[in-house]
Amino acid sequence: MFITAIGLGAAILTMFSFLPQIFKIIKTRSAQDVSLTMLLQLSAGVTLWIIYGLFRGDPILIIANIVTLSTLVILLYLYFSYSAPSSKFHR
Repeated sequence: MFITAIGLGAAILTMFSFLPQIFKIIKTRSAQDVSLTMLLQLSAGVTLWIIYGLFRGDPILIIANIVTLSTLVILLYLYFSYSAPSSKFHR
């Protein structure tokens, strides 16, 4: 039970760790300081964690990483929306 609580705590922290970055990009309308390489590398790693979780049958691992990947997809969208000079969002 204690180990499950640790895993759940880690999952919650990880799932929502990118929200401050999402809010900052929206507020500043800039993704200038965000590393595309980091976003892509982390997305690939989280995808592998999802696959690993599926093979292990671990719902915490699966759900946490699906939510994390979702926030990374939002970040990637914002990155491309706010870093392209011709973007309709760029000002």
